[in-house]
Amino acid sequence: MASAGGGALSILEYFGGEDGNRCGYCKSEASNMSHGMWAHTLTVQDYQDLIDRGWRRSGKYVYKPLMNQTCCPQYTIRLSASNFQPAKSHKKVLKKVQKYLYVGEVSHSKNEGTSGEPMDSQAESPVSCNVSILDKSEIPQEQLKPLNIEQEETEKDGESDKQEATDGCSPGQRERQEHCIQSAEGETHSHSHPKPGRGADVSKPPCRKAKDIRKERRIQKLLQQQTDKTSLPEPPTGNPVCKAKGNCSKSVEEFISVAAPENAAHHLEVRLVRSSPPSSQFKSSFQESYQVYKRYQTTIHQDPPDKPTISQFTRFLCDSPLEPETRPDGPACGYGSFHQQYWLDGKIIAVGVIDILPYCVSSVYLYYDPDYAFLSPGVYSALREVAFTRELQRKAADLCYYYMGFYIHTCPKMRYKGQYKPSDLLCPETYTWQPIEKCLPLLERSKYSRFNNNPKEGDRDLLAELGRVRVLYKRTVMPYCIYKKRRKGPNDEATVKQYAGLVGQTCAERMLLYRS
Repeated sequence: MASAGGGALSILEYFGGEDGNRCGYCKSEASNMSHGMWAHTLTVQDYQDLIDRGWRRSGKYVYKPLMNQTCCPQYTIRLSASNFQPAKSHKKVLKKVQKYLYVGEVSHSKNEGTSGEPMDSQAESPVSCNVSILDKSEIPQEQLKPLNIEQEETEKDGESDKQEATDGCSPGQRERQEHCIQSAEGETHSHSHPKPGRGADVSKPPCRKAKDIRKERRIQKLLQQQTDKTSLPEPPTGNPVCKAKGNCSKSVEEFISVAAPENAAHHLEVRLVRSSPPSSQFKSSFQESYQVYKRYQTTIHQDPPDKPTISQFTRFLCDSPLEPETRPDGPACGYGSFHQQYWLDGKIIAVGVIDILPYCVSSVYLYYDPDYAFLSPGVYSALREVAFTRELQRKAADLCYYYMGFYIHTCPKMRYKGQYKPSDLLCPETYTWQPIEKCLPLLERSKYSRFNNNPKEGDRDLLAELGRVRVLYKRTVMPYCIYKKRRKGPNDEATVKQYAGLVGQTCAERMLLYRS
């Protein structure tokens, strides 16, 4: 694809950045390792190619984690929007929002949707993970029932609950309960002395911890799911996936496109406004949108009130290096950076920050009014963005993926992204896409893993000719081989080579690396 945006060029400054920073996921100090670039301008095609090599932007800063060194490896995840079918938990959220709009009431707990969320797009989700979680308290009970060892532990927990049942009783009640327990024990147990023990039975294997057994069985289950998936025929592209009992799964569009009754309690409107360069609609709603962001950061993430300033909000979620672009065969809204605003009864309650690229809709961030956390806005907005991707695909056939940012297996709060299927993870060594079902067993064994199991396959866009890397030097565009001769000062070949290796030969020849 040729350079986009009417001849616009991507101009970047490369910083390297091997020094560690504080990790926002595990909270470790100086353990988050990544490379970084400042993007003055960036075409949508160049950014598409960069995120397909593991890069991601925050404002105008573009970064790529050092996957084999960072404390919490971040794997790019994408969803095939055309083949997506909402899970039961997704439908529950869609029905909840629909009921609230029609009737005006939704049953919810006080703490629903207000738990801490990671600083990433679509961070709030009630969906439980299918991957292994070693802490038993985090695993839904329905997942524990098939495992015999878990049943035994549950029975033991029930026995301990009986012993603790007297804690809240009055002295008289406690004495009566203890008397009943002692009487029952006296009737069922003899008072003969216990026989001496025989010690460990050497003919049997040694005892293992329950959590190790659960982890092993979970890995076996994931491997079995992967085998089952490969043995089943693929469903027709774009068609609903029908269940075995003959009913077809209801799509997201069927939930959100239903006409509201005339006497509906609330009215929801989703507006797409271009954020960079800012459209008139974006400018007119800027202050209201910022106030929602400020409330979200101070309430959900407990930021101090003076931290989410207008300038910080602008740098983080409004400024974008992406050059706007329109094409005859592209979506009517064009490509670039946008805010998807959710207006309820005439006021903004949530905003999804997205990038529309040649092959995908890339979710950047979500913020919402904490008063509406009970509607699960993270899940609802993600489902709306999936439906929006399919809407754009009807005009632009190549735009068929929904990028959810990074999948972080070491952070349980970020594993929910694996619930949106069918999804792929990006191999950090070959930059090829692999089904997430294939990747999860590998991540259970090691937080960093190569997903492509073909040892002969490597980076298809590996740096081959350093001399062809394009450089912007003293306001002049030139290949690196010429720049190297003209430059005076310390040799920077190692830095340029590292940059070109990370962005790939194609982008290195198309983008401009600024050198002073």
